Amino acid sequence: MHAPPSHKVLFLIIDDLRPELPTYGSTQVHAPNIERLAQQGLVFHNAYANVPVCGASRGSLLTGLRPTATRFVGFQARMDVDTPSALPLFGALKAQGYRSLSLGKVAHVTDDYAEYWSSAPWNPWTEARMRQRMAYRDYLLPENLQAVEEGGLGPPFESAEVEDDAYFSGQIADRAIGTIEELRDQENPFFLAVGLLKPHLPFNAPKRYWDLYRAEDVRLPQVSNLPINAPSEAWHNWGELRYYDDMPPAPEPLSEALARTLIHGYYASVSYIDALVGRILWALDENGFTDNTIVVFLSDHGWSLGEHGLWAKHSTFDVATRSPLIVRAPGVAPGHTRALIEFADLYPTLMEMLGMDIAANLHGRSFANVLSNPDAPGKEAVYLRWLDAEAIKTPDFALSEWFDEQGEFTARMLYDHRNDRDETINLAEEPEYRDTEEAMHRALMENIRNREVID
Repeated sequence: MHAPPSHKVLFLIIDDLRPELPTYGSTQVHAPNIERLAQQGLVFHNAYANVPVCGASRGSLLTGLRPTATRFVGFQARMDVDTPSALPLFGALKAQGYRSLSLGKVAHVTDDYAEYWSSAPWNPWTEARMRQRMAYRDYLLPENLQAVEEGGLGPPFESAEVEDDAYFSGQIADRAIGTIEELRDQENPFFLAVGLLKPHLPFNAPKRYWDLYRAEDVRLPQVSNLPINAPSEAWHNWGELRYYDDMPPAPEPLSEALARTLIHGYYASVSYIDALVGRILWALDENGFTDNTIVVFLSDHGWSLGEHGLWAKHSTFDVATRSPLIVRAPGVAPGHTRALIEFADLYPTLMEMLGMDIAANLHGRSFANVLSNPDAPGKEAVYLRWLDAEAIKTPDFALSEWFDEQGEFTARMLYDHRNDRDETINLAEEPEYRDTEEAMHRALMENIRNREVID
């Protein structure tokens, strides 16, 4: 499906948001604004990030290129370093007359490929409060600020009696609303990318969003151990959370009370972001853009809230790589799709939707046909990786393989998503799955051979 070149694009990218939302079947999370968007757009149930860490995932999806062992590896990955010859999505649209704007956390490093935006990317944490140590952690309570000043990281959550714009994400939403109002009187189409920071750690949100939940009602994950027969490579110490103050040292598990509080904080952060998304979408409507604007809502990857004993992204498990994706666009009927897609596909999809030529060197492939027909199957397979692990996911199976520095195979996991979507039993090496495993391994090796950047 194609939209007229005059169509605008609002690109909402959320940090560490897993598809635990009402539209995905959650009965715990309060997110009415995202639910309203879902009722107006096409909801993807099998959308995968190519890398389960923010900088690398964002670089991959914005360039349409899959990660490798040396490209888009960690959270600090930069497009202008890892893919210096690539033309990012926002640059391609700028070259076609779009005003490309970045507010908040879009690329992980704010000035990454800054020249391809129409004006300097903006985020609030480079301003006055950046003079404080670790200001991007965004604490407001005096005791937490003092803990940081004394050399700690602060706690992994905060509930402050403040307005939404006291935290950085609220300031980003305010800036987005103001920008939408400014764009109303301009003729050029726009690509407005807005990156909201939560529910990334620390789980800081205004108290009224914490008050939407009771910690005693929070359900702990049913799958809290590593899968049966899973290799040791599948587990790690989830250092991101352990770095925060008062976290138990590895490998000590969390207490049930602490686990409930963390999940409570995560849900509060999701509800906070939901309110901000609602305000941004309201501004789009109030300024007359709703009928001619493509809205893409996604997260950079998922997050583990204790599943498999993990509290982080940083794995190839489904809970860390499957992400929410909603597309609302003129001519796209609301609904749900099980089509398999990967985030490298977003770049060519938007180009096709806007009637523009798609560069031949992209690894992603447009899923515009799915927007026209939600029953379309999507891809036969998508590919992702994390550190030494390479992974392939098909509509029915997920295979992860680990390799050492010499490229030698060391471990494998295979899950049958038809019968075990929670990934509780590793079926690798089971005789009845040998043909499936070998076919997926061959496809994985072919992807590794073919994913280098084509200049």
